[in-house]
Amino acid sequence: MDQFRKDLLRITTDLNRGATLEQVMNNFYDGFKKHVPYDRIGVSVIADEEKMVRSIWARSEYEHLFLGLGYQSPLSGSTLQNIIDTGKPRILNDLEDYLTKHPDSHSTRLVIKEGVRSSLTCPIIADNRAIGFLFFSKNEKRAYEDAHIEKFMAIAEHLSLIVARTLDIERLRQLNEMKNKFLGIAAHDLRSPLALIQSYIDIINNSEVCADEEQRNYFFNKVKATTGRMLNLINDLLDISAIESGNLQLELAETDLVPFLRSIAENHELTAKAKSIVIVGEIPDKLPLAMIDIRRLTQVVDNLITNAVKFSPKNTTVRLKAEVIDEQIKISVIDQGQGIPETELPKLFREFGKTSVRPTDGEKSTGLGLAIVKKIVTGHGGKVGVSSKVGQGSTFYLTLPAAANVTDRQKTVDA
Repeated sequence: MDQFRKDLLRITTDLNRGATLEQVMNNFYDGFKKHVPYDRIGVSVIADEEKMVRSIWARSEYEHLFLGLGYQSPLSGSTLQNIIDTGKPRILNDLEDYLTKHPDSHSTRLVIKEGVRSSLTCPIIADNRAIGFLFFSKNEKRAYEDAHIEKFMAIAEHLSLIVARTLDIERLRQLNEMKNKFLGIAAHDLRSPLALIQSYIDIINNSEVCADEEQRNYFFNKVKATTGRMLNLINDLLDISAIESGNLQLELAETDLVPFLRSIAENHELTAKAKSIVIVGEIPDKLPLAMIDIRRLTQVVDNLITNAVKFSPKNTTVRLKAEVIDEQIKISVIDQGQGIPETELPKLFREFGKTSVRPTDGEKSTGLGLAIVKKIVTGHGGKVGVSSKVGQGSTFYLTLPAAANVTDRQKTVDA
């Protein structure tokens, strides 16, 4: 066995001993210069539901590391997407020339600033899918003109194990954080209303304070409203827990969305009226049939309308609109509320993703609703999105495939 293969096996041995990404990569960096050319190596992973590429490790011989740990950029539209599509490495032997042709490449500009002049990028594959990239770089042009691609791919294959394990650990960390947030919400947002209910019951039982039936009914209604908020919170926690564990099942049935959406709009008219807000349904007389779980999609549209009312001032309008665009059914909830700062939009549709915008009448929010919305819509084969301008309102929308475009396999799904 040649020395290159022996050194690759050493990587596997390090993994089996439980070495961290930092340990494995530093050992690799120090030991493989005799096999392949580099004076900089970076490792990035595909994150945020395959939308972003995020750096998780980097080391170089240069004085400054401008593109280091935590740097991220969009995957869509980047040249890295072609590496995923082809499964083949990318060699750039003149990065300055590349930057001239791709002046918007911020990452290229940063590594050139470090001193890099040529690079070789390999996809990191695990379970037959790309999970990241391994970047080899040199401070001289044309360093990889005679590169033996097989060597670089063999290295990437061995390192894929440690990168996959790092992603698993990160996922476990996120789940643990979510669990702690669940416990925190349960401790705070359930304890306070329980104490309030106890106070109401004490008042009801005090004949001097609650002397007649009208007063007792008043406090009974207070108890009912408070327990309703607690029940909504518990349902949200259970839903997000079921979704994260993969146990949220959708029971899809072919459905006429016209009466479905009109009924939901009507159901919200009374609640909105209490805030002097008008619900307007812009539902055409005919829409394509859709394969939906009626209970779950009701939950989705209810959530979007409830949020619109919650964050809108009095004497405004909330519109529920449906239309067909590019063979997709688009359902939008459009408000005239406060709007959301552009920098805060990425927080939406994530667990506990609250923004700085506050409800207009002191209503409560857990930050779980939109995360549940996204998971349910995704389970239907659709997408969610938002557009918003501060002071002008927001539009939350979802798209669904028409029933005619849903395959038999998609008709039975787990979210």
